[in-house]
Amino acid sequence: MAWRKPRKKRPAEKGVPAGYDSKFEAHLDKEILNDNWIHVPTPDPDPIPYVVEHTYHTDFVLYNKEEDKHIYLEAKGRFWDYQEYNKYIWVKEALAANEELIFLFADPHAPMPATKRRKDGTKFSHAEWATKNGFRWFSEGSLPEEWRKE
Repeated sequence: MAWRKPRKKRPAEKGVPAGYDSKFEAHLDKEILNDNWIHVPTPDPDPIPYVVEHTYHTDFVLYNKEEDKHIYLEAKGRFWDYQEYNKYIWVKEALAANEELIFLFADPHAPMPATKRRKDGTKFSHAEWATKNGFRWFSEGSLPEEWRKE
């Protein structure tokens, strides 16, 4: 994925009546729509949850018979942007109890995209991101022996 310019923030509209998101919404409620329409005040006391379906294609899969567990291995050179690394958190939440997503980083100490330098000069790394989000991770050198070719 290529770098993407951040979205422009929506400017705050001045003079919006309390309980409305915009002057247009207030205008519709007060002057246009008939009384069969019930205006839902802001913030909505009963919001409607929704889910956007996606699919994930793993790089490698291992079935561990002893534990009856599927292990998905994601080989990562680096993350390119927030959308890319955030999707793995959603994938993790979608996995069953007997499934696990593990990262194999080419360079676990590579900095995450758009991170600032800390006072000590380092940046938040891929390994730190994985650990913080509850993922097991390996580098090529730390890969378990039982996963390697003999």
